[in-house]
Amino acid sequence: MPNLANCSHFKRGDCTSCQWLEKPYQSQLADKEADLKRLISPFILQNKTEILPLVASPISHFRNKAKMVVLGSVERPILGILKDQHDPQSGVDLTDCLLYPASFYSLFPILKDFIGRAGLVPYNIKKKKGELKYILITESQYNQSLMLRFVVRSESKRALVERELPHLLEKLPPNSVVSLNIQPQHAAVLEGETEIFLTERKVIEENFNSVPLFIRPQGFFQTNPTVASQLYLTAQQWVENLPIKKCWDLFCGVGGFGLHCTKALQKKGIDVELTGIEISASAIESATKSAATLALERVRFISLDSAKFALNENGTPPDLVIVNPPRRGIGQSLAEFLNNLGSTYLIYSSCNAQSMAKDFESLTHYELCKVQLFDMFAHTSHYETLTLLIKK
Repeated sequence: MPNLANCSHFKRGDCTSCQWLEKPYQSQLADKEADLKRLISPFILQNKTEILPLVASPISHFRNKAKMVVLGSVERPILGILKDQHDPQSGVDLTDCLLYPASFYSLFPILKDFIGRAGLVPYNIKKKKGELKYILITESQYNQSLMLRFVVRSESKRALVERELPHLLEKLPPNSVVSLNIQPQHAAVLEGETEIFLTERKVIEENFNSVPLFIRPQGFFQTNPTVASQLYLTAQQWVENLPIKKCWDLFCGVGGFGLHCTKALQKKGIDVELTGIEISASAIESATKSAATLALERVRFISLDSAKFALNENGTPPDLVIVNPPRRGIGQSLAEFLNNLGSTYLIYSSCNAQSMAKDFESLTHYELCKVQLFDMFAHTSHYETLTLLIKK
């Protein structure tokens, strides 16, 4: 196996996803730290803002998922990326990528064999022929179960896939999930709306800090479980001794932040009420299942747009609002609303410090109390930031 710093795919220019691969890891961290401090410098208060030591990532084998374009032929499939979208012959096999967990290296030959047995002809963009477009893989760090999703044009090969499925399942870890995702468009769209489960089980279980989290198709889940676990734990530690009775978890995903915080508070006998809001119905199903597994009381998760929920919600303001928005941030209207809502505490988790800093401009009623960088995306310029703001 090649050394990550000498990745042949990167050196040839075939795959440049790890844009900082040739930069020493400590230099990567220093550059990210400098970028974050530059962006939040207008909000740092002397003797009030605590900038905590960053949380580093493993430098290899840290991803829990793979999104593989399927190219080549049914007899010799290529799993990786298409270097040139207009050239079906420019496929690059990435089955030796060192970002994947070690278990994937034995999985890829199994998948290639299954493709041939099931007659899943790789889709040819130029000819608009073939069936199999992508294979999407997610692994649970908790029990090594897998979610395998075969993205296909139609159900035409379903009978063959189901015929070969028992043979595939024998080679997979227990509690794994296999599905067909139907994506009929001739476009670079990763997945379609229709999900056909080929196994009775529809979710795989992850577990961070004794909080069960459930991964479903088409639901967002962090790609670096080692760092994500520490991210959720840190938020829990920040709030477990605060006087919180009511909490909103906006853009909650599968509920990681809200569940961690509520579990800690209820364990201390605090009768906290949690409302989690997420647009993805799949993610809400997972969060609801986690709350039930933990036997948490006064917890509800609702599939709604977070901004619309907050702007239209009446009643007593929450003591704590947690936001974990996509890269665009929470936006000016929601930031201004939260600024005037009156909540004592605000936790903002961001995958884009630039949009976070823009949102901070509208949070004039708050002081920045804690900041910590989490290197969720090693070898790239991206990182996650966790902040705690307190009402002035």
